[in-house]
Amino acid sequence: MKKNEVYIIGGQRTPFVKSFTSYGHISTQELMTYTLKALVEKYHLKDMIVGDVALGAVINSSANWGLARESVLGAGLSPYTPAYFVQRACGTGLEAILQISNKISLGQIDLGIAGGVDTNSDVPLLVSDNLKNAIMKFSKSKNSADRLKALLSIKLTDFKPNTPVVQEPRTGLSMGEHCENMVKEWRISRSEQDELAFFSHQNASKAYSEKFFDDLIFNLNGISKDSIVRADTTMEKLAKLKTVFDFTEAGTLTAGNSTPLTDGASAVLIASEARLKNEKLIPLAKFVDAEIAAVNFVNGEGLLMAPTIAVARLLERNNLKLQDFDYYEIHEAFAGQVLCTLKAWESDDFAKKFLNNKVLGPIDRTKLNVKGGSLALGHPFAATGGRIVASLSKILSKEKSGSRGLVSICTAGGMGVAVILESL
Repeated sequence: MKKNEVYIIGGQRTPFVKSFTSYGHISTQELMTYTLKALVEKYHLKDMIVGDVALGAVINSSANWGLARESVLGAGLSPYTPAYFVQRACGTGLEAILQISNKISLGQIDLGIAGGVDTNSDVPLLVSDNLKNAIMKFSKSKNSADRLKALLSIKLTDFKPNTPVVQEPRTGLSMGEHCENMVKEWRISRSEQDELAFFSHQNASKAYSEKFFDDLIFNLNGISKDSIVRADTTMEKLAKLKTVFDFTEAGTLTAGNSTPLTDGASAVLIASEARLKNEKLIPLAKFVDAEIAAVNFVNGEGLLMAPTIAVARLLERNNLKLQDFDYYEIHEAFAGQVLCTLKAWESDDFAKKFLNNKVLGPIDRTKLNVKGGSLALGHPFAATGGRIVASLSKILSKEKSGSRGLVSICTAGGMGVAVILESL
């Protein structure tokens, strides 16, 4: 079967803001719907049938079981547009993009939308098992005696709510604690992490001064800019911050070199070559290929190291070297994670264990996250993939034909997603 070329038309996203602030009264579904509406308006998709829409969220209430389809129905697209839900932790947005791209490549659809949303401000609260069971028994009871019995089984402590935590069920450790273990193993210093965070903010601030994000971000409730970017961040300020995961002298991860809890949503429009001509759509970049990998983090392999393997497989399949890229978008879940990834690609021992003895080597750090990364812009889990792909596609649209960009995103559960984009 001949595969179709796949093109990134562009994207839209909300400003990314710190959780429990500006989007405190906006639901997860509303945030995703607003974003789809902005995409529909930008690309004149009103009442249009789109082949398929893949949307996801990491933190999602069971009440939002129809999140993707409901968002589509509220966004102005034709009601004949189908939609489905995706979830691959922090790689959800990128996973949605590669799934829609694969559908277009196989000729199943010729136009699709991929995106994601997360808002900790709309986090679902969980009740105790005892309270849940009592409520269910009460609702199903057929007489007053049984209902009273159900109510009397409830304890005062059952009313204490449980909130979801970013914690690995199999280890009991948070992602930050896992990353602390990684930077110790790879001997990444606090100053190295702070320096990467500093440049992330500097690059993001410069991008804003150049109005790079103007056509990528829509105004939501009077907010038109990511709230986390700090143009005045300095190495001295970062050095004064206390550690947040390991409180001993050995700890190095702080609020400054780790991404904050963030609310936001993003969506990307993707099309085949035939659809470009029919709709007179102007693409920004070409989707080339993608790869997914996982590590056995339960047995001590770094939780966030899977992208190193995904990238290696991707390069081998496409006969490319790590140095054959003009831009690198490595998701900054933590500065330490990025630095561990870069160090692993240069490691003989890592190559022997995971990369068939193929050391990938160093990258040109001036090509890394040139418009800022998640440390500066924020990380609403499922929305990060759409943010990165839309921004990288815009960057590549200004470059000569054949220029390449590499995307790498680590996820909870010890997984990683990598994608190659190319200029036209």
